[in-house]
Amino acid sequence: MNKTTTAVIGAGPMGLMCALDLLKAGHEVDIYERDDRIGGMSASFDFDGLAIERYYHFICKTDYPLFELLAELNLSDRLHWTDTKMGFYWNGHLYKWGTPQALLRFGGLTLIEKVRYALQVMKTKSVKDWTALDKIGALPWLKSWLGERAYKVLWERLFYLKFYELSDQLSAAWLGTRIKRVALSRRNLFHESLGYLDGGSATLLEALRARIESLGGRIHLRSGIEKVTTDGGGKVRGFIVAGSEHAVDNVVSTAPIQYVPALVPDLPEAFAERIRSIKNIPVACVILKLKQPLSENFWMNICDQSIDIPGVIEYSNLNPGAGPTIVYAPFYMPKTHPKYARDNQAFVDETIDYMRKLNPRFKPNWVLASHCHRYDFAQTICPPGFAAQLPPMRTPITGLYMADTSYYYPEDRSISESVRVGRTLAEAVLA
Repeated sequence: MNKTTTAVIGAGPMGLMCALDLLKAGHEVDIYERDDRIGGMSASFDFDGLAIERYYHFICKTDYPLFELLAELNLSDRLHWTDTKMGFYWNGHLYKWGTPQALLRFGGLTLIEKVRYALQVMKTKSVKDWTALDKIGALPWLKSWLGERAYKVLWERLFYLKFYELSDQLSAAWLGTRIKRVALSRRNLFHESLGYLDGGSATLLEALRARIESLGGRIHLRSGIEKVTTDGGGKVRGFIVAGSEHAVDNVVSTAPIQYVPALVPDLPEAFAERIRSIKNIPVACVILKLKQPLSENFWMNICDQSIDIPGVIEYSNLNPGAGPTIVYAPFYMPKTHPKYARDNQAFVDETIDYMRKLNPRFKPNWVLASHCHRYDFAQTICPPGFAAQLPPMRTPITGLYMADTSYYYPEDRSISESVRVGRTLAEAVLA
């Protein structure tokens, strides 16, 4: 009996996870990746002699799908935890953040506002069903808990610098899961604890590659699928890659779903329009290698009118043994923003200019190397009611399935969510 044949588009963690589960179920699987390496947003690159991820990743205590996969791949011993610190830059001053003591010492809120902030975090940590919060906006939800003034101090600038004119188009569920994930990743009330893998995400990616290939799966790099063909009756016939058509039973896309309507011209127009209605924010992510630490913090939120980035991530404070000081600075903005048309060096230069504000001792000669990556689909816009807006993974074309980071909703972007959604995709194919 012939095996069911499946082509997976995209060799990020989601595509690799989906492929692995389909192989274990007996499918014949080929993975097609446009890039020259596996990993997608978690892929590493050579940064001035240092292998490092294009975009920062960290692991939280609630990332159970990832923990299960690490155990399956015999990688659990490669996971380590660090007590990390958080900073909050506001009104020209860097404050400690993330602990009861830090909140009490913060000068930007009244005592009543601090109590309301703490109560909101405590309440959000206990939410198990996000259905109600999916239906209301993040900004009204925050203001109802904190009040208008505290919202402006803690959140207004963060939202603006990530979403600009789309700031009011986000659901409370989208924000609440992010608060909960980090709030629950603590060793105790006073210590945040985040995880990393020895060797970074490449450790997991290479183990997935090895397991896939051991089961007969094939990964084709520099091989973007150009078109998915149908039989004229609403069923997948095959796909075209490098100008040649290949017959296949199923196609599973883990690329940004915005590519799917052009990739599958026979997709019903109503379904294609449903896909097109989902918006994304791009990112230009600057990476700096510094000769000495910028701060003691892993994560620094920035709510200051003089700085046009919502935060910096000092990755070397999560994984101190990884090498020199590494700082990520993400510029999120719609493509329509005038800044997005600038070249990468302009983003690098702007980031370096901000470093002295964040640390008055900083000097430009601290910078040993710099780089900037861009990605057009970095953050999905998840408005109230987004759960119902998402198209189903099983499309109207029989044998065609799709998902991307939009399907993490309401959860945060993480490799753990890639694993979970990849497994859910495989279940849809096998159903």
